[in-house]
Order: sequence, then C-alpha cells, then structure tokens
Amino acid sequence: MLDVAALSLSDDDRQRLMHPLVGGVILFARNFSDRDQVTSLISEIKQLRNPSLLIAVDQEGGRVQRFKEGFTQLPPAAQFGEAWDNDKQTAPMKAYESARTMASELIETGVDFSFAPVFDVNSKTNDVIGDRSFHRDPKVASELLGAYIDGMHSVGMISVAKHFPGHGGVGGDSHHCLPVDARELKELDEHDLQPYRELIDEVDAVMTAHILFDKCDSQIPTFSRYWIKDVLRDQLGFEGIVFSDDLTMQGAIDSMDNYSVVKQAEQALAAGCDMLLVCNRPDIADELLAGLEYKLSEKLSGRLQRLGAVR
Repeated sequence: MLDVAALSLSDDDRQRLMHPLVGGVILFARNFSDRDQVTSLISEIKQLRNPSLLIAVDQEGGRVQRFKEGFTQLPPAAQFGEAWDNDKQTAPMKAYESARTMASELIETGVDFSFAPVFDVNSKTNDVIGDRSFHRDPKVASELLGAYIDGMHSVGMISVAKHFPGHGGVGGDSHHCLPVDARELKELDEHDLQPYRELIDEVDAVMTAHILFDKCDSQIPTFSRYWIKDVLRDQLGFEGIVFSDDLTMQGAIDSMDNYSVVKQAEQALAAGCDMLLVCNRPDIADELLAGLEYKLSEKLSGRLQRLGAVR
C-alpha cells in the first residue's frame, strides 16, 4: 500500500500504482482540499486497475483526521472514555454513532476503510497515542471499541485494530525512534491484549506496532513470527488481514541492522504480514518494487479485495 504525492495523480504515481505488487493507496491531508476533489482523486485511482486498488485513510477523529472540510469534525476516542466515566449507558452509543458517521462519509467518497479504531490502552503518558486511546481501563476500552466497530460494520466498513500488541505502554513515538517496552507477556496479556481477546472475532484487520518488546522477542511485531503467528494467530485466534505500519517510520528502520527496505519487506512478509505500508518516500517505494521478489497469491489477493467497503 503506497501513497500519492498531491491532489491529483502524477505520471509517476500512475506508473507506480500499476505495478502488480501494489494493492492499495493510503491518502493523507496533502491529498485533500475538499470533498469533490478527493472524490475525483479516488475515482481516478480506482479506474487504474481491475480489480481496483483499495483506498484507505486515517480518519480516527480528533488530531488524526485527514479529511476535514465538508466532513463531520469527529471527536478523539478519549471523549468516549470521558463520557463513559460520566454515563456508562450512553457512552457506547456515542462511539457507535461517531464510527457510523465517519464510515458513511468516507464510503460516499469512495474510500474503502479507515485505519481505525485504536486498540492501544494507555498505561504511560505519551504524546503519540494520548487521546487516541478510548480508555486506560482495558475492560472499558473493550466496551467502547466494540460499539465503535459495530458502527463501522453497520454501513459496510471493515475495522482495523492498531497498533498490535499495543503502543500505550511507551513514551516514545515510533515515527521518530524505536520505543522499547520492557514489560513481560503476562503484563501485556492482562492489559494491552485484553481488547484483542474480547473482540478478536469482530476485528477484520490488524496493524502491527514498530515497538520492541524485548522481554518477549528480539524483533518488533512487524518482523516477528512470534507476535504475528504465535500470539495473534494461534493464541488469540485471529483470522483476518495483517497490515504492517509504515516501513519508512524510524522505529522500523532502527530495529534492523544494515537497513534495506527490501530486507524489511521480506522479513515482514515472512513473519506473517499480508500488506505492507510504504509512505512518504516514493524513492523507497520504487526501490522496494524493483527489488522485492514475491510470488502473488490469488488467495491472498481475494482476501484483500474483501476489505473493500460494501456499497
């Protein structure tokens, strides 16, 4: 899954998106000026290929909302947690309605899914997650996340739980560094993994975290068979799609000796990732597409296509 440069497609964008290994596009705020423009851009992308490329965006609400003008201003997830603390009866419905609104507006423009909701349960003050987390109590977070997912599903949009197994226990931002979480699996299981345990059958896709849990494995989850196969697939019973977070983030780069995006991709695919994100670095995307030897699977392609929004 790649990005594009601006408000409309360039010749370089078109050439890149026609590569057989590309399966989707993630849009950013730079790709948006108004609703008509982004609808036109999405239509242009979807007309390039048959079956069409998947279109995704981060439209969580609060400070992580890429499309604004002409779209409902969505609250951050923490607002639903605050609502729960005041009134447990109405808070889940507020989460449901916000998710339904978000999903409806995106589907109308041609977007297939938002990378949402955030499953991270904060146990440490941090800037990168902060109010993107629904609640510090994993049981409360699970209740609200379940309602939010129901809202997405109600209009035909899949859910993507991020960032597995949890970004809420570190202060560092994996966009800019490699955070290290020194907790044992038992502590993670009792806190960060609880929403996954509660909702795994409702989750359609998962995005991995670029965090080193050094008491559990020597690799970050994106590159780890332990986290993806042993924990996510075998222990939790997840059967959906696994996305890597953006491979150009510093956490992913710093986790590897002798950095190479091709080596990153090979390791992520071997660990069990189904779709890799490469964003904001077209040079790196080109290097990956030129150097990655990967046999396309019709079965996986079919599973990925089912992520498309029901219209």
